[in-house]
Amino acid sequence: MVETTAETTAQPGSDPDDYEVTEQIGHLLRRAHQRASALFQETLDDPALTPTQFAALMKLADGGPLSQNHLGRLTAMDPATIQGVIRRLGERGLIERRDDPTDRRRTLLMPSEAGRALAARLVPSAREVTRRTLEPLTQAERRTLIDLLIRIGG
Repeated sequence: MVETTAETTAQPGSDPDDYEVTEQIGHLLRRAHQRASALFQETLDDPALTPTQFAALMKLADGGPLSQNHLGRLTAMDPATIQGVIRRLGERGLIERRDDPTDRRRTLLMPSEAGRALAARLVPSAREVTRRTLEPLTQAERRTLIDLLIRIGG
């Protein structure tokens, strides 16, 4: 019979003494996201707009009429989230809806005149959010980080 000990049965890397949560990718991404979100709230030139609402509005301003489903995919939001975002943007008069001429079951979304004006007005402060978020990095590190996040995010 072979004697087993904690040393021989432990999986590689499973020793709790070797695990530092503050050095793990999930923790580090959460901290980076918190920093970016805080900078967004203090810098963006519309304190009532959330990051998800901003993303949806900007994507609509870029892409013209989109279905809610397509907009959700483009902005990486699940159906429940995009539904709430669209509702709140609609309540502010920032988007318009129209029937899809090719599919009567689908509604298309587009920015209203006020939504287009707000999107255009927000671009400079949105660029400032990005600048301030990436400020600690060199230009090469910024490009590398963005490339790696694109790869991780799929």
